[in-house]
Amino acid sequence: MAFVSGMGSLVPLLAVCAGYFMVILDVTVINVAVPVIGRELSASLTGIQWITDGYTLVFAGFLLSGGALGDRLGNRRIFCTGVVVFTVSSAACAFAPSAPFLVAARVVEGLGAALIVPGSLALLQQAYPATAARSRAFGVWGSVAGIAASAGPLLGGLLVSTVGWRWVFLINLPVGVVCLVLTLRRVAPSARLTTRPLDWPAQCAVVAAVALLTAALNEAGRRGWSDPAVLAGVGLSVLAATAFVLRERLARFPALPTSLLRSRALGGGAVIGLLFNFGFYGMVFTASLDFQHQRGYSALVTGLALFPAVAMTMFASILSGRLARTTGDRPLVCTGMLLAALGLAGWVAAGAEPAYPLLVVPMMAAGFGTSFALTGSASTVMGAAPPAYSGTASALFNTTRQLGSATGVALGGTLLATATDYGEGLRTSMAIGALAYLTAAGLAWFCVPPKSRRHEAPDAEAHTG
Repeated sequence: MAFVSGMGSLVPLLAVCAGYFMVILDVTVINVAVPVIGRELSASLTGIQWITDGYTLVFAGFLLSGGALGDRLGNRRIFCTGVVVFTVSSAACAFAPSAPFLVAARVVEGLGAALIVPGSLALLQQAYPATAARSRAFGVWGSVAGIAASAGPLLGGLLVSTVGWRWVFLINLPVGVVCLVLTLRRVAPSARLTTRPLDWPAQCAVVAAVALLTAALNEAGRRGWSDPAVLAGVGLSVLAATAFVLRERLARFPALPTSLLRSRALGGGAVIGLLFNFGFYGMVFTASLDFQHQRGYSALVTGLALFPAVAMTMFASILSGRLARTTGDRPLVCTGMLLAALGLAGWVAAGAEPAYPLLVVPMMAAGFGTSFALTGSASTVMGAAPPAYSGTASALFNTTRQLGSATGVALGGTLLATATDYGEGLRTSMAIGALAYLTAAGLAWFCVPPKSRRHEAPDAEAHTG
């Protein structure tokens, strides 16, 4: 009851998190359904890959554009537009008659996701202006992300083995409708900054940079890092990123002011998000391959085997949200990253072919530590951005996290594919993930502000415009 009373009303939180849950779930739930989809729709190998990658590329590439649109036109308006696009395209995916149609629908679904996610943190910051309530809201938001991402394979396995793969998309329809109705009725309209025009050249450059880099990372897991297509993708991504930086220096109304990136809290928080997503999703991906290919687990059993990590994400973010008012964000982020590093180090220390029970505690530590640090990282990034750039700051944080996930999966896949011994490749992947967590812990000590007046300030009035 204290949680409810402290947050006033849970309806805005439920509305925002419902939309966010759909987006993150669709990143992972599709993985176990793709083989069945490929058989039923007679899809080629390239078509099967694009069913997954088309969504990811558009989602990651357009996040900053979604954040900029939210700041200019109102975060609630763009969030609701994204929910509509996502829900309608999910219905199109469910009734897709062919593989090309499904790929096109997944691309549109990714665009809807890119409009939803940046507004999620901005709307929570608007709906819960009190520091303690906002920390708890961010905690729930972080917990939803962990649950959706980790539970995807389990839910996908259940649906595919019972009612069929089309229900992987159909489940989004009622969630999307409820999310839209609750948001329109119970979330206040957001302020709009129509005087600031969109910097379209910069938006095109950042879309190209993120999409090309994500595509290159996806292909690196299959082709290897030295493949010409992978190297070309990385090179073109660097050129696009350079063009973006040059444009931002010259633009009168930049999409992402360089002064924001120079902020130690905002820039550092974004890099921390990249590092812990790298470690966590690299672990989930390589563990899934180990359970299915080496141990012979089914997709459903693999989902159950990963449940210890999921179980920890269910309350770690909420717990850190409750503690933030007392401790500040820095101790929570550092503690979470160190605990996650110990978890992956424990996996390495368990040996080349450890029995599953020996992996339960390491997975629990990694899941708990990642989720425990997410709340403080999100709070740090959002607290460092001025209100006029709340959507952009949220988009930056989530973009770097998506790139971290893609990098972790790509590197894990490459290590498993190129290692002479599968177990050694798996342990190397876990060791690199542990190093990423340790790096994030050190970065948090320097970039995440200690407990200050921001945590002790009296409750402020919401600015809804």
